Amino acid sequence: MSVNLRPSRTTNKNSKISNNFLINFIILTYYVFNSKNLFILYIKFVRIISLQLTIILMKLISVLIPTFEEEKNILDLINEIEKNLINTNYNYEIIVIDNCSKDNTVKIVKKLIETNKKIRLIVNNNNYGHLRSPFYGLLQTKGDAAILMNADFQDPPELIEKLVTKWASGSKIVLLQKNNSEESKIKFFLRKFYYNLLNLISENKMTINTTGSGIFDKTIIQQLKTINDPYPYFRGLITEIGPSVNLLPFIQPKRKYGKTKNNFFHLYDIGMLGLVKHSKIPLRLMTIMGLIISVLSLLGALTFFLLKLFNWYDYSAGVAPLLIGVFLFGGFQLFFLGLIGEYIMVIMKHVRNLPLVVEKERVNFDK
Repeated sequence: MSVNLRPSRTTNKNSKISNNFLINFIILTYYVFNSKNLFILYIKFVRIISLQLTIILMKLISVLIPTFEEEKNILDLINEIEKNLINTNYNYEIIVIDNCSKDNTVKIVKKLIETNKKIRLIVNNNNYGHLRSPFYGLLQTKGDAAILMNADFQDPPELIEKLVTKWASGSKIVLLQKNNSEESKIKFFLRKFYYNLLNLISENKMTINTTGSGIFDKTIIQQLKTINDPYPYFRGLITEIGPSVNLLPFIQPKRKYGKTKNNFFHLYDIGMLGLVKHSKIPLRLMTIMGLIISVLSLLGALTFFLLKLFNWYDYSAGVAPLLIGVFLFGGFQLFFLGLIGEYIMVIMKHVRNLPLVVEKERVNFDK
């Protein structure tokens, strides 16, 4: 089933609650005129009004969990998230968006939904990667704020209360920032190096050691819905459209169960996407380097010409300079052609204008 990129809400929560309130009022009115114990009925009436008003005024927190073959983590994670959401005293919903897992992740979530109607499920028709699927999932939330959390426990559920507190105090965007990590030191160093490099060359100030997990006000979600980007780099978009980004530092724990699905090629894809989408410097660098190499080549050619001209019989340059020049310039050309190819690839994805995600099914969403 194909789903539009900018879905509109199909139901109005306040209208639905108002209808229920009207039905309850009619029932109570009937009993008032057919019962002698008016005081008891009056108390019941007041309680119903109080309950309905509480539900109407209570703000909704949406928690989004993108998954791909997380059968060992998903049950414990949802339980931990619920424990921390209950402590916030807000109404909540938990949305799991699954990237066409082959294990029992979907079955486990469906089983949970049978007994807990606050949990919802979106199953993608294919594996759309861990950039497009979470972004699409955020667009499906209907809360006053949306929290994005990874399914591997590397975003600790204990931070939910702190995120909600910062949001309630007025922050529109709060991102989780890894001050340190229990993962491989080499990986953490390389990630930090990339984040610093991207921040250095990007047009907008990027956040360091953040992955996009955090809490986002509904006004930010509404702005994201207006963006027609079939392959978004979420961290970059947030810095472009959002107000000042607040950070919540934490120490990232290891993945609880299973193995990471991010191999070298996935990380390379994300890295290049961030560079080509949020910086003009690689293109400008090609122009500058081309000019410098052209000038050096001209000077080198002129130097060899003069040396040969004044030392016609004695000077012999040999094959070495020729080979060095050919391989050096050939290497530069291949590198720059590859970089141009990355930009062309991004342009091609935009021109095709494919949907972010094609859904296979939805479970426990309002029709």
